[in-house]
Amino acid sequence: MFQTLLQVALGGALGSAARFLVNVGAGRLLGFGFPWGTIIVNVLGSFVMGMLMVLLLERGARTVPFFMTGILGGFTTFSAFSLDAVTLFQRGTAGLAGAYVAGSVLVALAALVAGMMLARSFA
Repeated sequence: MFQTLLQVALGGALGSAARFLVNVGAGRLLGFGFPWGTIIVNVLGSFVMGMLMVLLLERGARTVPFFMTGILGGFTTFSAFSLDAVTLFQRGTAGLAGAYVAGSVLVALAALVAGMMLARSFA
């Protein structure tokens, strides 16, 4: 149990740091008026989660806690997504908030399926 907890903790630290870097980079490149970093992280994280689901979880790999719970758990927190959506709504941009929510969910689901399909093509 302790080894698994250590895997999750180390992975979470790496995932959180990566999330921070994506948010800063997206803000600098695309501006801070829209939560570009969060949507990039959620879509990319969903894609990678789909791949890892096939490559690790379905094969019973022992590194699942490190990669899926740790790294991706630290990288793709949807709590930030929720905060960004509410913030957009509270700014009086309900249409933009709705587009952000719908776009994030639909594209992330599509990315997860694409990741699974790509991973299965390797087998």
